[in-house]
Amino acid sequence: MKVRIHVSLKPGVLDPQGRAVHHALEGLGFSGVEDVRVGRLIELEVADSTSEAELEDMCRKLLANTVIENFRIETMETA
Repeated sequence: MKVRIHVSLKPGVLDPQGRAVHHALEGLGFSGVEDVRVGRLIELEVADSTSEAELEDMCRKLLANTVIENFRIETMETA
């Protein structure tokens, strides 16, 4: 099964990469962008027997720094 892990900084954590993107967008003439937060997307192909608890364990131990990041697990439907 395919799984997507969305990782983002927790609210209140400074995001220098987001600030740089925001500044660049303004420099390119894009107005109206009030804030930018940059995260990452991790796609995994796992066995169908992999439990939600195992996926959360992967995130907590390796894929996300839970001190400063949140994560969201999305299971993809396979055709």
